[in-house]
Amino acid sequence: MAKKGNAADLAPSRKEKKGLGQYILAFFLLLYTLFCALPVLLVFISAFTDEKYITQHGFSFFPEKWSMAGMNAVLRYGKQLARSYAVTIGITVVGTLCGLLIMSMFAYSISRPDFRLSKFLSVYLLIPMLFNGGQLAGYIVFTSYYNLKDSYALLIFPLMVTTMNVIILRTYIVNSIPAELMEAAKIDGAGEYRTFFQITLPLLKPSLAAVGFMMATAYWNDWQNALMYITSDNKKPLQLLLVNIQKSIEFLLNNNNVPASVRAAMGGGIPQYSSTMATVIVVIGPIMIVYPFFQKYFIKGLTVGSVKG
Repeated sequence: MAKKGNAADLAPSRKEKKGLGQYILAFFLLLYTLFCALPVLLVFISAFTDEKYITQHGFSFFPEKWSMAGMNAVLRYGKQLARSYAVTIGITVVGTLCGLLIMSMFAYSISRPDFRLSKFLSVYLLIPMLFNGGQLAGYIVFTSYYNLKDSYALLIFPLMVTTMNVIILRTYIVNSIPAELMEAAKIDGAGEYRTFFQITLPLLKPSLAAVGFMMATAYWNDWQNALMYITSDNKKPLQLLLVNIQKSIEFLLNNNNVPASVRAAMGGGIPQYSSTMATVIVVIGPIMIVYPFFQKYFIKGLTVGSVKG
């Protein structure tokens, strides 16, 4: 009887230790979150800080002088900025949707054990991950043989299918969608297309959301393909436009023959640092707004398909 009493007395202390451990873990996670959030907050503050104050005192969370010169330097490209936003949004939406459709069909094909070419296609999928011809070979093929220079297709095709995303989708299908469900559909007379579009694809939503968010981020941040292949101003995506804005500011800073009217239009000085921070805000703003809505699916899609059972 005494032993039972001792065990009962120890139970509350164990619960207290468990609760204390959770509070400690929550404290460290909150501390880590603050360390991650502070640089982003500093970017937003610096974008509206006076350029002279940054030059004299450096970046600060509590600046004494505020200014819209940095943001105005970016927003001065009003029509071109809106056009580049439209191009980037269109490329991101089209590329992500088409890529998800192609990669999910590919993942479904190689996940079927009765498909004869599944092993061959799996090896074929891994080849680009191990061997790459490089940018020079890709440039020659796309421009000389496909004649796609200065085309939206070159902003969509290179990022449409990636090996890792197909592997994530295939793993989710194998581990999270019961094979008996597909066999039942086959017994009922459903073909492969109907099984994929009516059974597999709806159950792939968490993984599709995770992969889709990663693809959308890659399309949104891509500027190297635009730099190599796009020459028309009306086809420049947002990232390339912002790179050109930064180059223009650097040119003005390094050129002693800049007219006084240009410097006066920029508030008496060229906002190098604040405009750089304003550029970052223009780039990451939409991603920061969209990410909270996809966070649940992003985590679930990456974890559920990775552990069997």
